[in-house]
Amino acid sequence: MVRKSYGKMRGTRKKEFGGDLPVNRYIEEFKPGDTVSIKLHAGLKFPHPRFHGTFGTVIAKRGSAYLVRVKDINAYKDIFLKPEHLKKGN
Repeated sequence: MVRKSYGKMRGTRKKEFGGDLPVNRYIEEFKPGDTVSIKLHAGLKFPHPRFHGTFGTVIAKRGSAYLVRVKDINAYKDIFLKPEHLKKGN
Protein backbone atom coordinates (compact mmCIF):
# COMPACT_ATOMS: atom_id res chain seq x y z
CA MET A 1 0.00 0.00 0.00
CA VAL A 2 0.98 3.59 -0.49
CA ARG A 3 1.86 5.53 2.63
CA LYS A 4 -0.41 8.48 3.51
CA SER A 5 1.15 11.89 2.97
CA TYR A 6 1.21 14.39 5.83
CA GLY A 7 3.03 17.20 4.01
CA LYS A 8 2.09 20.86 3.79
CA MET A 9 0.24 20.34 0.50
CA ARG A 10 -2.12 17.69 1.93
CA GLY A 11 -5.74 18.45 1.11
CA THR A 12 -4.98 21.43 -1.14
CA ARG A 13 -6.37 20.05 -4.41
CA LYS A 14 -9.55 22.14 -4.22
CA LYS A 15 -8.13 25.23 -2.51
CA GLU A 16 -8.59 28.28 -4.70
CA PHE A 17 -5.62 30.54 -4.13
CA GLY A 18 -3.97 30.20 -7.52
CA GLY A 19 -4.52 31.96 -10.85
CA ASP A 20 -2.72 34.62 -12.85
CA LEU A 21 -0.96 37.51 -11.15
CA PRO A 22 -0.67 41.08 -12.45
CA VAL A 23 2.86 42.33 -13.07
CA ASN A 24 2.73 44.97 -10.32
CA ARG A 25 2.47 42.23 -7.66
CA TYR A 26 6.03 41.14 -8.59
CA ILE A 27 7.56 44.63 -8.44
CA GLU A 28 5.70 46.08 -5.43
CA GLU A 29 7.99 47.57 -2.77
CA PHE A 30 7.46 47.40 0.98
CA LYS A 31 9.24 49.30 3.74
CA PRO A 32 10.17 47.97 7.18
CA GLY A 33 7.24 48.57 9.51
CA ASP A 34 4.56 48.18 6.80
CA THR A 35 1.59 45.98 7.66
CA VAL A 36 0.97 43.37 4.97
CA SER A 37 -1.66 40.76 4.25
CA ILE A 38 -0.38 37.33 3.23
CA LYS A 39 -2.17 35.93 0.20
CA LEU A 40 -0.35 32.81 -0.92
CA HIS A 41 -0.21 32.02 -4.62
CA ALA A 42 -0.32 28.29 -5.34
CA GLY A 43 1.61 28.56 -8.60
CA LEU A 44 4.78 29.63 -6.77
CA LYS A 45 6.78 28.33 -3.83
CA PHE A 46 5.31 29.33 -0.48
CA PRO A 47 5.52 28.45 3.23
CA HIS A 48 2.95 26.40 5.14
CA PRO A 49 -0.65 27.26 4.13
CA ARG A 50 -1.55 28.11 7.75
CA PHE A 51 -0.17 31.61 7.08
CA HIS A 52 -2.62 32.28 4.22
CA GLY A 53 -4.92 35.18 5.07
CA THR A 54 -2.96 36.44 8.08
CA PHE A 55 -1.48 39.88 8.69
CA GLY A 56 2.16 40.55 9.48
CA THR A 57 4.75 43.28 9.74
CA VAL A 58 7.67 43.68 7.34
CA ILE A 59 10.91 43.51 9.33
CA ALA A 60 13.54 43.71 6.59
CA LYS A 61 14.29 43.04 2.94
CA ARG A 62 16.61 40.14 2.10
CA GLY A 63 17.51 40.00 -1.57
CA SER A 64 14.24 39.97 -3.49
CA ALA A 65 12.23 38.62 -0.52
CA TYR A 66 10.91 40.20 2.67
CA LEU A 67 11.20 39.04 6.27
CA VAL A 68 7.68 39.18 7.72
CA ARG A 69 6.83 38.71 11.41
CA VAL A 70 3.50 36.94 11.99
CA LYS A 71 1.74 36.12 15.26
CA ASP A 72 0.88 32.42 15.32
CA ILE A 73 -1.31 31.63 18.37
CA ASN A 74 1.01 32.76 21.22
CA ALA A 75 4.33 33.00 19.38
CA TYR A 76 5.78 35.38 16.81
CA LYS A 77 7.24 33.68 13.76
CA ASP A 78 9.48 35.14 11.07
CA ILE A 79 8.91 33.94 7.52
CA PHE A 80 10.51 34.90 4.24
CA LEU A 81 8.07 35.79 1.45
CA LYS A 82 8.46 37.20 -2.01
CA PRO A 83 6.35 40.25 -2.92
CA GLU A 84 3.93 38.22 -5.05
CA HIS A 85 2.55 36.69 -1.82
CA LEU A 86 2.10 40.06 -0.06
CA LYS A 87 -0.51 42.83 -0.23
CA LYS A 88 -0.47 46.12 1.62
CA GLY A 89 -2.70 45.92 4.69
CA ASN A 90 -4.41 48.54 6.79
